[in-house]
Amino acid sequence: MSGLLHRLGVFCVRHRYPILALWLVAAVVLIVLAGRSGSNTHNNLYLPGTNSQEASDLLDERFPSEANFTTPIVLAASSGKLTDQKNEAAIQQTVAALQRDSLVREAVSPLGPEGANALSKNEKIGYIPLTLTVGQDKLTDEEAESILKLADPARAAGLQVAGGGYLGEQVSQPSTDDSVAVGLVAAMIVLFIAFGSIVAMGMPIVTALVGLGGALSIIALLANITEIPNVAPTLATMIGLGVGIDYSLFIVSRHRAQLNRGMRVTESIPEAIATSGKAVVFAGATVVIALCSLALARISIVTTLGYTAGIAVAIAVLAALTLLPALLAIVGERINSLRLPTGRRALRHPHKPPGWARWARSVANHPWRAITIALGVLILLALPALSLRLGQRDDGQLQKSTTARQAY
Repeated sequence: MSGLLHRLGVFCVRHRYPILALWLVAAVVLIVLAGRSGSNTHNNLYLPGTNSQEASDLLDERFPSEANFTTPIVLAASSGKLTDQKNEAAIQQTVAALQRDSLVREAVSPLGPEGANALSKNEKIGYIPLTLTVGQDKLTDEEAESILKLADPARAAGLQVAGGGYLGEQVSQPSTDDSVAVGLVAAMIVLFIAFGSIVAMGMPIVTALVGLGGALSIIALLANITEIPNVAPTLATMIGLGVGIDYSLFIVSRHRAQLNRGMRVTESIPEAIATSGKAVVFAGATVVIALCSLALARISIVTTLGYTAGIAVAIAVLAALTLLPALLAIVGERINSLRLPTGRRALRHPHKPPGWARWARSVANHPWRAITIALGVLILLALPALSLRLGQRDDGQLQKSTTARQAY
């Protein structure tokens, strides 16, 4: 394994620019193709062998018109009542528009005798029960938006409108962009402190982002030929970004240590791939096997989450073993450029151990003290788990700005 990885490192160093170009072109092509294919993930939860799934399958077979259940469009009057003449006219227009839509099988007015139970006692809040022709697993974002837009007459009358059920959930998926941005900033700060160099810090970040972009694009393309749950890209992002930075960190750390000992760049990179790269291969293979083993649960959504996250991990390993050595070869001796002041002092005084080495020596010299402090901190962090309450998620966990939360 070490010999094979060493030869791979030599190849990447010699062909650094073609390898970098190949990665960039592949990432751009995949991202463009994924963007054109659109978002085809779904929210369908299929649990074979359970009573609830058997009941759902029976409804699909015997009573298809009732299989999709009802989903509400909630109406609220900020002033007056829904039964006021102006509001009543707007609600009837909305119901009529919904009844004419091809995606709506049935829409019941809360102001009529059939929908009397859908109106609050003070007549300020009510909802229009909808039965759609498409189920949760088939409804697209565009279709959900078009149905909710049919409530514009109610909005024009000053009523608050929100979509509940799977209709509202379809357009209320939380964005992970902010979480990814926060994670990236945190990773950059940690890496900058650890490496003491902006250039060295950028190597794992760039490698992880390119690999993650390719992985998410592949998952988006797979959604066109198989069922991919909405949460799959989010899970792949969290795991792929984490392992992508982590695996690259191993190799960059070994490479910089070897350069500090006087090894040439063209020798250090293959050596780092042969040593730290072997740990990356085995670690990545272990994670991929563990994720794919989720298929043993025989639950389709769990199986899909496992192999889509495994794709992100596999591409992160491939990027760390090919793209990263090419980047390191291009950067060369400039890997330690743009250093922190402490990093410059460390290079001028190599006989003085850096902060991390002093920390390690302190732990090794006082193991019981370190164990006691670590256990104390972990126990304090674990105490909230004693009052942990488990339960099913509902729309109350969504952001208040989403239509599903407002309907809830």
